Amino acid sequence: MLSIYEEIKTEIMNDPANERFTEQGIEPLFSAPQNARIAIIGQAPGIHAQRTRKYWNDQSGVRLRQWMNVTEEQFYESDLFTVLPMDFYYPGKAKTGDLPPRKDFAEKWHPRILAALPKVELILLVGSYAQNHYLKKQKHRTLTETVRHYQDYLPTYFPLVHPSPLNGRWLKKNPWFEEEVLPELKQRVQAIAERGE
Repeated sequence: MLSIYEEIKTEIMNDPANERFTEQGIEPLFSAPQNARIAIIGQAPGIHAQRTRKYWNDQSGVRLRQWMNVTEEQFYESDLFTVLPMDFYYPGKAKTGDLPPRKDFAEKWHPRILAALPKVELILLVGSYAQNHYLKKQKHRTLTETVRHYQDYLPTYFPLVHPSPLNGRWLKKNPWFEEEVLPELKQRVQAIAERGE
């Protein structure tokens, strides 16, 4: 019997919308361990992540793991996390940065995956694409205000700014994030991890 990961991975690769990736031998990049308790929903894999077949395999991933206070081993080798980008494929380059994830991808695949992972109790919404999709009208006017009022969305959702090095200026401008938000994030991740041991 196929795992939910293998089952949906095959369906995604056979979907005509992903034909150009499948023809190039590119597989969707996500994880869905049966016992996952924390879902990380971000944008889309970067080109390095896609080439190495390892999600969050860049400086953004290093910072995200620091924010959660988890080791690389915990992140990749435990079954604590399910990683579901808004699109499981690198979308390509734009004039500045990468293209946005495709709009209909998460809507089609995320519900099925999350429904098969009943132990998930916390969903980290990393960046504006994830927050726009999951919070919809509940989000605040700006990403900054949404993240600042993260407690409005607990215990299910925890909105975060993207950990990209490009957001260094934002972090300096908003010291409350590291002083108030990150300690709460670390505490919640640690508590969930300990319950799952």
